[in-house]
Amino acid sequence: MSSLIVAHTRYLLIEQIRVPIGILAGALFPAVSMVAFVVPFSGDDPKAATMSTASLMFFGAMSNALIGLSINVAQDRELPWNPYLRTLPAGPFPRFAGRMLSTLAVVLISVVPVLLVAVFFTEATITLPRLLLGLVALIAGVIPFALIGLFIGYLLTAKAAIAVSQILFFPMAILGGLLLPPTILPAFIQVISPYVPTRGVAELLWAITSGTTPDTVALIMLAVWTVVAAAAATWAYRRDEGRRFS
Repeated sequence: MSSLIVAHTRYLLIEQIRVPIGILAGALFPAVSMVAFVVPFSGDDPKAATMSTASLMFFGAMSNALIGLSINVAQDRELPWNPYLRTLPAGPFPRFAGRMLSTLAVVLISVVPVLLVAVFFTEATITLPRLLLGLVALIAGVIPFALIGLFIGYLLTAKAAIAVSQILFFPMAILGGLLLPPTILPAFIQVISPYVPTRGVAELLWAITSGTTPDTVALIMLAVWTVVAAAAATWAYRRDEGRRFS
């Protein structure tokens, strides 16, 4: 089983590398935002620069987990190769595990440009243990968004998945305080923000990297979103399987 997972992961990574525009978009847009907004305005403030770096690293990671995964899954469903794989005796787990591992690999690649900008052009500061713990939290934090991506991918066509994933992505990034600090957001957005899953991940990353006190409501809602997204992704997969093979 492990060799099948490795084979699927390798195949899916090669597939993404051959068309790297999605990886580049997810990695370069946050880095450009760092250069344009963080470096000139808060680059000299160690705490603000560190928090902004964490936010934009997750911004790129979430893009690959939500948008990239939803589009890839939806496109795969439209190819004859995907139904054939589902008929094999190995079952869906190796393909699913390979999909998740390849997505996590792309997520780790996407955070590198932001991290480099922070190191060379800002006063952001962090210890190695906090950095490693932050990366672990970031990987854990993309799980609910990957599940949402799976839900969209198994439910919609490729064209619809592109639109819906992008419509969800940017409002969640803004409401979660990834692009602007929550304290300067309008009052009504500050009320909504703790209930958006992006805010929970941001609070966790800020606490690890900058020593802030996380919002309890935001963390609870992140757990709720993860459970709901897992149930929705499972339902969408079974619905798709039932429609194709029953």
